Amino acid sequence: MSTLILPAPIAAYFAADRQNAEALARCFTPQAIVKDEGRTHTGRRAIQEWKSATSTQYAYTVEPFALDHAGEFLVVRAHVAGNFPGSPVDLRYRFRLERGLIASLEITA
Repeated sequence: MSTLILPAPIAAYFAADRQNAEALARCFTPQAIVKDEGRTHTGRRAIQEWKSATSTQYAYTVEPFALDHAGEFLVVRAHVAGNFPGSPVDLRYRFRLERGLIASLEITA
């Protein structure tokens, strides 16, 4: 089995996801947008608050297993398991990168 090699900003995102909300927010551009569970979070502060709330509510692990290109987007498929309804689940993380940071992220099933 080969190791999945992710672009640096995306690898940094998944590494920061295991750390804390502040580290995760630094992976994004100042005006970045995150869409998750029907909500949109705009800007680093809102992204940090989203991550903080999610981490407080759920404990989970994320294991990326595939990377696809879709136009200007990079789509990572990942296995997510934890103490949330429907766990485990495979999710799609649709990233758009800009100047070495994440400009947008949409997380869907």
